[in-house]
Amino acid sequence: MAHFAKIGLNGKVIEVISVNNEVLKDSNGIEQEVNGIDFLTKLTGWAIWKQTSFNTYAGVHKLGGTPLRKNFASKLMIYDETRDAFIPPKTKNSWVLNEFTCNWQPPIAKPTDELGEGKFYSWDESSLAWVIKTL
Repeated sequence: MAHFAKIGLNGKVIEVISVNNEVLKDSNGIEQEVNGIDFLTKLTGWAIWKQTSFNTYAGVHKLGGTPLRKNFASKLMIYDETRDAFIPPKTKNSWVLNEFTCNWQPPIAKPTDELGEGKFYSWDESSLAWVIKTL
């Protein structure tokens, strides 16, 4: 199945719809995104669609294929036309956008040391630091 994101105002993803791959094929049997867009436009009356790949996350295709638009689209993500990428909502003010992955990352890398059982690192926005939490 192919997947397409319905794009609204300011690039906001409204929904993601599955389309049979046969719909995308041209007369030579080659899949073309434009065919999916034409199909969905006729079906829904909505003209702004972008294909997205279920297997793409952080700029990498998890099955070794070609990544498509950095991340699999989901509702409330933003399609950034300049980057040709789907970007998740920013949840922490201090985090910055990684241009390769198009995901938000903390200004300080998460520590990699092992913690005891039931302990984990959590980002604390007020101190702009990683803190140890206990379950």
